[in-house]
Amino acid sequence: MIEKTDVIVIGAGPVGLFAIFELGLLNISCHVIDNLDKPGGQCAELYPEKPIYDIPSRVKITGQQLTDDLLAQAKPFNPVYHLNQQVEKITKLEINEWIVETSNNKKLQAKCIVIAAGAGSFVPRKIPIENLDNLDGKKILYAVRNKSLLENKKILIVGGGDSALDWTNELSKIADVTLMHRRKEFRAAPDSVSKMLELENDKKINFLLGQIDNIEESKNDKLKVIVKNNEEKIDLEVDYLLPFFGLKMELGPIANWGLNLDENLIKVDTEKFETSVSSIFAIGDINAYPGKLKLILSGFHEAALMAQQCFKYCYPDKKNVFRYTTSSKDLHKKLNS
Repeated sequence: MIEKTDVIVIGAGPVGLFAIFELGLLNISCHVIDNLDKPGGQCAELYPEKPIYDIPSRVKITGQQLTDDLLAQAKPFNPVYHLNQQVEKITKLEINEWIVETSNNKKLQAKCIVIAAGAGSFVPRKIPIENLDNLDGKKILYAVRNKSLLENKKILIVGGGDSALDWTNELSKIADVTLMHRRKEFRAAPDSVSKMLELENDKKINFLLGQIDNIEESKNDKLKVIVKNNEEKIDLEVDYLLPFFGLKMELGPIANWGLNLDENLIKVDTEKFETSVSSIFAIGDINAYPGKLKLILSGFHEAALMAQQCFKYCYPDKKNVFRYTTSSKDLHKKLNS
């Protein structure tokens, strides 16, 4: 059985969810496919409780709050979500529509495809030590999904990027935190680095130069982390280990769709955010164009312009009359205002 819709959105992260809203304003229906088991993308999977500070009008919002709000914003347009699966194959029909087949043997037909898949399928880079699988998600956490679990605990955070420093700064409020990196130089935002150094100076966190040499389970439900610094080795006993070594991004089947790629990113124009293949669009971190900023708010802008071009494919015989949500009674009705 083939389910029909106007647009298939691949990726249910913040940008994909906002695309549902922008398309819905134009009477364009959506089905959404994501390989995770819930909407929200990286925001919900990797940092649901991590504060985000650069969403317009929101002084501070967590990844999960942002996801919940975007889901509520999209709800009036009745999107259909297909989770825990990824797109395996796309086929162009003679009527200029697409058949999309997923890893769960789902078949969808649509006039347009919108790729909002972040940077593709992502998995955290893991500690390069064997036989740690039994500790993953228990004592070794590659994502913080429940901050209260770490309250009053002794934590070792490893890494020098944004996630490592952001969580160091955030968890210092509730836990005994040590940050470890192989050098005292960081790849994080300058403001995050300044906050971390201030916390260290005030003795609210500890900083340790070194790298993980080995990990052992202790009898008292703790981890013993053997740290190597030059020729010296130090034993640290902690409740939880949080390694933030970044993510491995994989385009997966998207790489075989005949799109114009640039270092595993999809090239688009900046008028419609259309790819080199007509009626396939790419928005958010997956795309590439001159001046691109990998920000959620940039993806929101891209979604709005993409929707305008999708209207032309979905309603070729109609004129798109631009309307503001503040003044259109028709849009107020759609949004249940």
